[in-house]
Parts: sequence; C-alpha cells; structure tokens
Amino acid sequence: MDFSQASQTSFSTSDGLPLAVEVRHPPGKPTLLFAHGFGQTRGAWSAAAATMAARGCRCVSFDSRGHGESGRMRGGDYHMQSFVDDLLALAHVQPEPPILVGASMGGLLGLVAAGEVRPSPFRALVLVDITPRWETAGVERILAFMQAHPDGFASYAEAAEQIAAYLPQRRERKSEQQLRPLLREGADGRLRWHWDPALLSGDLISESERYQPRLFAAAAKVEVPVLLLSGERSDVVSQHTVEEFLALVPHAQHVQVPGATHMLAGDANDAFTAAIAGFIEDLESAVDAA
Repeated sequence: MDFSQASQTSFSTSDGLPLAVEVRHPPGKPTLLFAHGFGQTRGAWSAAAATMAARGCRCVSFDSRGHGESGRMRGGDYHMQSFVDDLLALAHVQPEPPILVGASMGGLLGLVAAGEVRPSPFRALVLVDITPRWETAGVERILAFMQAHPDGFASYAEAAEQIAAYLPQRRERKSEQQLRPLLREGADGRLRWHWDPALLSGDLISESERYQPRLFAAAAKVEVPVLLLSGERSDVVSQHTVEEFLALVPHAQHVQVPGATHMLAGDANDAFTAAIAGFIEDLESAVDAA
C-alpha cells in the first residue's frame, strides 16, 4: 500500500479557527500525532509520516494556527495557550491517546499538555531537538531567517537560494513543487512565506521566554514514557540542556542523531524514524509483558 499520499481534512478549534490536517491510517496502531516547529508546516513530517505509516502506525499531522493552510487570527492575537489548547483538542479526538512527536515548538506544547493534564492526553512523548531550556543563539538564528525578506521573493528560485543558505547541510535545493506549499503569492506578484507575519510581530515570541518556568514545572510532572531526540550539530539543544532535562525527567530516554542539526527529521529521516520505531517497539513490548 502507498503511504506517500495522505487524506486531507480540516479541524475546527474551540475558537472556530480551521486547522489543516493530514491523516495516514493503515489498519494498525498506535496513533502518532506530529506537531511541527515554529515557522514550519505539516509538510515537515511528510517523509517521516509516510515511513511510520508503512510500519503500521496511524499518522496525523497538521498545520498549527497561523501556519501553512490553517486559519490566521484576526488582528494577529496569537498566544501560547491557544496552541496548547489546539494540540489537546486534536489529541482528544483521536481513537486512542496518541504518541506525540513534537519538534521544537510542537515539543514544548506537548510538554505543557503532558505535564499539566490528567489523565495524560498522550500515550508517550517524542521530543525532537527541544528541551525546556534552549540555546538562545540557535533560536535567534531561526527568527532571523523568518524575519528576513518581508517583501518576499520574485521567484521560487530566489526562495530556494535563501533556504539553501540557511540549510547548507542539505545537498539538494528545493524544487518549485516542494516550495509551493511554503509560499503564498501576493497581489503584487511577490512570493511570501506561508506563516502569518503577525506571529513574529506580536507577543508570542516574548511569551515563549516567559513560559520557561511553566515548562520546567510541567516536565517534572510528565509520567508517560519520553524519548528525546537531539541533533549532533544542533545549535538549539546542547549537551548541557540535554543533561538538565534528563535530570528533570529521569525516566526519559535520549538518542543523539549523528550529523543532524535542529532540522533533524529533514536532515536524517532514516535515523529519525528508526529511533521512533525502536521506541514504539519498547512500548509495545512493555504492554505485552504487563
């Protein structure tokens, strides 16, 4: 069966915002709920979701509010709690508590939900290159890329050149077909990134810093199995932040993916999905042994 294709649907949040959702649902389980990072879309998970679906997992990915094909907030009033609420709502409509696979922002939202909500909305957590404390330089590099080129690009080739400069570890440049979901053509004919510019100009960025005490408190209360995946070359997660997290969540497992940066799934999808598959096999073995 071909799992490269996903069924498209829409989910309405509690405040009526439509979220674009993709589902790959082979006749198996468990359910994996993929939550992307800030400035990304569900497309960041396409290869990983197809691989895990081929392994028998039901895979659900979505565009967060203000990203990709999901709705934008009128007036640009974005807040972290709304993103947490969206994730909880999506988790609760799954046929079983899903395993959350959360990258960067998506992982932080999952930590809050898993630590604060009982019973846990997730069966387990896979945190992709994120810990409650992050390296400021790495985050600033991401934000600098997102804030550059507010006037957009004249062509897809120009956008591809900028991505190649931002991700020099990638051998292939993105094609126009790959870039189409990431760019929107304005009335002036210029191509601009998919995210709502208000995400960068409002209170959301400063809120993430203020969330750190809440993140630490939530992480200390997480009871479900946790796998932390970090990139060997990440500038967002370091050995120090990993050790700090493992002391806070002593039952967590950690796997470092060789050669990968913060963009771990895109850099090393085979190693990324292999680590998740091994984690799931351990979960299933524990259930069988119980």
